[in-house]
Amino acid sequence: MGTAEDLFDGQPSGLPAPMPRGTALYRPGPGPAVVRHVSGYAPFVDFCAGRGVRADELAADPERLIWFLRTFGSQIDGDSTLRAAAAVFAGNTIAGLRPDTEWTTYEGAPPTVGNREKRFEVGRLLDGLRTADDAAVHGLVATLLDWVREEPEEFPPLQPRPATPAAGQPRYVRPALPAAAYYSREGEPIPCGRQWGADGPDPDSYSVDSHPERFAGLHTIARALIDHLTAVYDVDVQDDPAHVGELLGQGGKVLQAVKVTPRASGTAALTLVLTGYPGVQVHAGVLHDFPFPVCGCDACDETVETTADRLERLVLSVAAGGYSERYPVGSRRWSEYALTAFDGSGSETGRGEPGPFTAARLHDAEVRLREVTGGWRPWPLRRS
Repeated sequence: MGTAEDLFDGQPSGLPAPMPRGTALYRPGPGPAVVRHVSGYAPFVDFCAGRGVRADELAADPERLIWFLRTFGSQIDGDSTLRAAAAVFAGNTIAGLRPDTEWTTYEGAPPTVGNREKRFEVGRLLDGLRTADDAAVHGLVATLLDWVREEPEEFPPLQPRPATPAAGQPRYVRPALPAAAYYSREGEPIPCGRQWGADGPDPDSYSVDSHPERFAGLHTIARALIDHLTAVYDVDVQDDPAHVGELLGQGGKVLQAVKVTPRASGTAALTLVLTGYPGVQVHAGVLHDFPFPVCGCDACDETVETTADRLERLVLSVAAGGYSERYPVGSRRWSEYALTAFDGSGSETGRGEPGPFTAARLHDAEVRLREVTGGWRPWPLRRS
């Protein structure tokens, strides 16, 4: 008989179904079941026993678990099955620390565990512990324990409602994207978007970016969106490299920066930055950036089609009034956004520490957002 997986509350199950990024982050309906106890950690339990340590004691003591993972990190990393089991065990331990914590997976991204305020990517956590010094480990333990002790803060949800298109309003049509095939070093065709099965990505595929050129079509999409916004809405369009300063972070070569500002109060401007990666970064409203792709590594396995879906949804939904921002939120003074798709296909939200803005910019954002507490308004249509 194999090792029983009964160290955490409830029956163990598989990871929750990935939330799709190709059509909507959250679909209408009850949503996926809450998962707090994931199966697949038996090899790690056996590994602990082989070193004279009881796994149930580690599960009840996250600080001791973190030091154990740090001590044996090299041995764990040398066995892919053991590494995956250790990540599941660590995630289950974190999930048991607070009642509002659960496992989450997104299409094309590694699983995380946490609550709305903080999420941990357990695979990356294991990688970091392997090389961390004592001060860094103590810092991680302190962060984890502080998070456990936090009292949850509840706020009314942001619920932006995009406007229904006016009669005769031109619809956006995606331009044709060139078809292309990509191959591995061995000459085998790569099924982009379908590389990984139920076991998830190959651990060696993280941080490997084999074919970023597959995202070149995003520049075509971005320019088509700018043309559409210009044709349909009453806006001011400025094509100026200086607008790259709207972004939180400026990584890589900038090819073009276009700011589209609607000529009406209470509306959110959009800045689209085309990068040499190739990719597109969008600054929406006052405090939030959205990268396309989110991650181009082989493990995440994003495609230009699914990334274009998300880019189009963001831009068209902001113009339709389906976008809200809030700052500051709670005692931590976080920033928050919510996006409701213009076509009703779904919605998404995000909350966290605001980026490295200056104090003056944060103050300006706070003042401006007081005026749009119900969400950013729909853009004014261009008069024919």
